[in-house]
Amino acid sequence: MSRRSRSPKMISPARPLMTKLVVLLVTVFAWPLATRVHGEETTAKSAAATTETPQQAVAILAGGCFWCTEAVFERMDGVTDVVSGYIGGKIPNPTYQQVCTGMTGHAEASQIFYDPSKTSYQELLKVFFKTHDPTTLNRQGVDTGTQYRSAIFYEDEEQKKIAVDYIKELDKHGGFRNPIVTTVGPATTFYPAEEYHQDYFRRNPYAAYCQRVVVEKVRKFNYNFRDKIKPELKK
Repeated sequence: MSRRSRSPKMISPARPLMTKLVVLLVTVFAWPLATRVHGEETTAKSAAATTETPQQAVAILAGGCFWCTEAVFERMDGVTDVVSGYIGGKIPNPTYQQVCTGMTGHAEASQIFYDPSKTSYQELLKVFFKTHDPTTLNRQGVDTGTQYRSAIFYEDEEQKKIAVDYIKELDKHGGFRNPIVTTVGPATTFYPAEEYHQDYFRRNPYAAYCQRVVVEKVRKFNYNFRDKIKPELKK
């Protein structure tokens, strides 16, 4: 079940009527094509971030709505970029509409690029498990479906070991009332989501879903990880 409107921003009423009509026609006829090839239509930052460099490593985490996960990690010191997208499914280049059916097998996830000299994979996992509920199967709050599952997609055996060991530790001493259901599996192809999903909270802080859900995740991060907030975002 989808839980929020994903419509692009409306055209400013100050624009001339003819401009509105032209833009509307272009949008109507271009949207199906853009949907089919959205992997090529993502923001420049998404395309640039997909190449790992010696100064950065990558982690792929799924913890429900990717707006939430992205908003949290974009505030974390040492994180250089976050891309929202889809992973773990059965078809190539899925669209948001397809993923929302729950039939493609994809999870909404965040591809997190970070500087290993400033933070670590285990530190990312600490934030991940503290800012979502890893004990609810295929659900985060009102968001239900396999696309909202809690999952870790590891890049190598080292990440796998860190993730598995950390989950065991949390199950013993993490304070969760129920067992952790977060899955740990190898990273498959990551498909960046449509452009309007990228940096969603930063660009739409007053959207209803952001005010009800995303902002609470951000507050939880700020409260529990004050020392990990990017210096420029500290008040």
